[in-house]
Amino acid sequence: MTSLIDIKGVRHAYKTANGPLPVLDGLNLSVPEGGFCAVVGPSGCGKSTLTRLVAGLMKPDEGEVTLHGEPVRGPRSTVGMAFQNPVLLEWRSILKNVMLPLEIVPGGLKGKAAEDRARYLLSLVGLEGFEDKRPSELSGGMRQRASLCRALVHQPEVLILDEPFGALDAFTREDLWQTMHEVKAKEPFTGVLITHDLRESIFLGDQVVVLSGRPARTQYVMEISRDKAPSLDDLYTPIAAERLNTLRHQIEIAQGRVTEEASA
Repeated sequence: MTSLIDIKGVRHAYKTANGPLPVLDGLNLSVPEGGFCAVVGPSGCGKSTLTRLVAGLMKPDEGEVTLHGEPVRGPRSTVGMAFQNPVLLEWRSILKNVMLPLEIVPGGLKGKAAEDRARYLLSLVGLEGFEDKRPSELSGGMRQRASLCRALVHQPEVLILDEPFGALDAFTREDLWQTMHEVKAKEPFTGVLITHDLRESIFLGDQVVVLSGRPARTQYVMEISRDKAPSLDDLYTPIAAERLNTLRHQIEIAQGRVTEEASA
């Protein structure tokens, strides 16, 4: 399968009053076109830094990030992003919030075409009839659905999700996991998900990458093949339990709680 995102030998450090703080150390990662990569790892290991590099919001100190083989030098209109905080504008309706990227992206849809696109996405995630509401009139899960629509409205080929479901209750979160599969079936994209939830990673990802402790490198990659969209019942099968145990063990290694030699 053709690789869309390639991260090769990326090193990055933040400047602090006490000197450089290394965050990524020779990170290598490839995400195939149309794939969905879930990234997990210890808190503070550089997961969000990784998304900013892919989005072109910052540049690595060393190494290279490419999309379709072209180096990422800055923000791209082909990349959409959704975060843990939906950051919807209260003075705009939900419809107008979703349409916002089309007002910014050069060559984007305008007028009725833009509105039709936004309405279609809102109906796809179950928000038909809420187009004229303000963000404060919606629940947290509904606001996150609107945020997802906004990230997809300009039809990006890459969708970056930085813990978008982390602040939601368990039932809403699981409902949105299923929505993500339904959306991806109709709105194809290459996804990169940052999450602390291992169940979420194996439910949404067809590739789960475990990062080591800071400064991060690629410690472990789990490939998950699917012949159909998963159901929540799949999370309670023996194969799911095996995957979760493997990932938990890799996280323990990344946290330094056990060593690879001791676990062999």
